[in-house]
Amino acid sequence: MKVVLLAGGFGTRISEESVTKPKPMVEIGGKPILWHIMKQYSSYGYNDFIICAGYKQDYIKQYFFDYYLHNSDVSFDLETNTMKVLSSNAEPWKVTVVDTGLNTMTGGRIKRIQRLVGDETFMLTYGDGVSDININELEKFHRSHGRAVTISSYNVGQQFGVLDVDSNGMVTGFREKQDLDGSLINIGFMVCESKLFDCIDGDDTVLEKKPLESLARSGELVSYQHKGFWQCMDNVRDLKKLEKLWDEGDAPWKVW
Repeated sequence: MKVVLLAGGFGTRISEESVTKPKPMVEIGGKPILWHIMKQYSSYGYNDFIICAGYKQDYIKQYFFDYYLHNSDVSFDLETNTMKVLSSNAEPWKVTVVDTGLNTMTGGRIKRIQRLVGDETFMLTYGDGVSDININELEKFHRSHGRAVTISSYNVGQQFGVLDVDSNGMVTGFREKQDLDGSLINIGFMVCESKLFDCIDGDDTVLEKKPLESLARSGELVSYQHKGFWQCMDNVRDLKKLEKLWDEGDAPWKVW
């Protein structure tokens, strides 16, 4: 099954890093967050990737062009100008990088790679969030209900104490936050049938608007609630949090 990765945005909220590279190529522990996401999928047996690139897409292409060499021990014979690979630690990945446009919206990027997916079921996620979600269980759940799209949802929680207020505006209590006080959000890690392509008009289509909203109205959108770890890299503070977890050897998404 192919894994489609959305990696074409400008990453303006982490501009300190994205000014020189695409946001998915910002590094955690010396490796792009995109690599971390791909390693997670690969650990569950998914090794065929389609990267929907856009902003600074040449950076992504160059990274994978050099990947085999940079992850191999090599011997150079300068006299004959030849190179011999002694051993390689490169992953068994097939990586297709597609320039899906500079200003294309998320839905439009997916529409542009339809020819590469065809009628197959495919995985879909964002290129800036890591999780310890069990991909095999996610696929199993998707196939069990037979709907067009499964999205992974996550309770973002509540940072502060909670006021209980009645219909008259009277405060009836003040308590500590509970797990149910947060809101469920779409964290990516989706499983999709080709029916999704029919809901996308073109480059200006935002995946999270018309396509998913129309599927929800028709009963074709199902939520797989993840209760483990998830963290997006939306800004520098998020990046530092992920780097700290990695450096301390306490990165929950490292399931490989």
